Amino acid sequence: MDSVFSVIGSYVDWDVINVLIFIAVFIITADYVKNRRPVSFPPGPLALPIVGNMFSVDHNKTHESMTQLAGKYGDVYSLRMGQEWLVVLNGYEVLKEALVTQGDSLADRPSIPMQQDISKGLGVGSTSGHMWKQQRRFMLSTLRYFGLGSKSLEPVILDEFTNCAKDFQSYKGKPFNPRLIIGNAVSNIICSLVFGHRFEYNDQRFKQLISWFETTFRLQASIWAQLYNSFPLLMRRLPGPHQTNMCIWDNVRDFVKEELKKHKQNWDPSDQRDFIDCYLNEIQMSKGQAGNTFDEENLVMCVMELFVAGSETTATTLRWAFLYMAKYPEIQAKVQAEIDRVIGQSRQPSMDDRVNLPYTDAVLHEVQRIGNIVPLGLPHMTNKDIQLGGYTVPKGSTIIPNLTSVMYDKNEWETPDTFNPRHFLNKEGKFVKPAAFMPFSAGKRQCLGENLARMELFLFLTSFMQHFTFSMPAGVTPVTDYTFGITLAPKQYEICATSR
Repeated sequence: MDSVFSVIGSYVDWDVINVLIFIAVFIITADYVKNRRPVSFPPGPLALPIVGNMFSVDHNKTHESMTQLAGKYGDVYSLRMGQEWLVVLNGYEVLKEALVTQGDSLADRPSIPMQQDISKGLGVGSTSGHMWKQQRRFMLSTLRYFGLGSKSLEPVILDEFTNCAKDFQSYKGKPFNPRLIIGNAVSNIICSLVFGHRFEYNDQRFKQLISWFETTFRLQASIWAQLYNSFPLLMRRLPGPHQTNMCIWDNVRDFVKEELKKHKQNWDPSDQRDFIDCYLNEIQMSKGQAGNTFDEENLVMCVMELFVAGSETTATTLRWAFLYMAKYPEIQAKVQAEIDRVIGQSRQPSMDDRVNLPYTDAVLHEVQRIGNIVPLGLPHMTNKDIQLGGYTVPKGSTIIPNLTSVMYDKNEWETPDTFNPRHFLNKEGKFVKPAAFMPFSAGKRQCLGENLARMELFLFLTSFMQHFTFSMPAGVTPVTDYTFGITLAPKQYEICATSR
């Protein structure tokens, strides 16, 4: 009797195994049929079933992996992440063709699950079509009304530097980590435009928010984010760092909602103090209009985007600048000598000084180039079939503009892997900006805060060089290693800021 049951059991075991084998073969075959590389589509590495090329790149340095793959597959190649195909663009000529020449065809954003869960399909950064156009137009016109890109913002930036300098001076030349201080200082500029006020450097809640920005930018470019975007139904229910990222954004949203609540308590439509006031007024004015996208939820998302994007990238660039000045003291000395000669110590810098400070300007641009702050830009999506690099890229394809491949393009820069201000100087020592310099991307989706960032970077860096000399603590060698994320941030470091 036992032998009969053992025979039956063995048959059952083999039946289960056969069923599992059949299911596995079916899934792999179905995955291949559904996701095989389309005809005339850019080439790329072999994609594994289900996960695609998710593990073909090093997610701690994705930009480097993608640049290396271009050496094998060409400047236009494809990767499959989960169930989605990406087309990665490399090199100045290809990016110019895509983002500028064919910019209208790449003006949309793809629907990325994590970003959609954060934004709820609102705001400017991840939207397309009518929503994007209406919100972006309002955002630009309102920020310009409050001085974006004009000289009227200079006093705001310079006053904030004065506050920041006092904090730097309080360390009396001893080592400190500049991350939160400079993050707060830069954030206060956009806060003055959006919220109508600044935040003190000892405001603990605001310091917490600043510390979260780098964390969320890192998590949103991690393998966890890629898994979330590839398998959203599953990942939304599983614990992990991706849930930490969502919690951070919820906290930022709560912070903005509190500021909005305060504004509404004493809001006067006849007195437009800041961006929030103007948006509240637009909500009232647009009620009942066809195609209206103005409401409080959209206001919150737009403010979140301005707040975060207007803080992290500029602050990160300045942190790279301090590090490179400490690493190359002879370059720092030349910058200080030029500032002393043109501005001196008796007055604050002005944007009008820029034309007379070619070396300082060159150093600032070289920091942006080699710092490579947004290494992969932000993803685009084709709104029609296009031709790129001799390949057909279908409508609805996600495009990754690899800005790293441009900022380090050996065909465009004399010494791409070396910090070299001569990249931005001609033979006469005058400042020149090569076309391949595109830290703010290019085309229809070029960073809308570029003018503000350029003003902040010049006035902050020139003021810091006017008043401080940066060096590493005794016995410490400057290390320019990075932490990969949506932005490339220097690894945490301490620095000495000695008053001049």
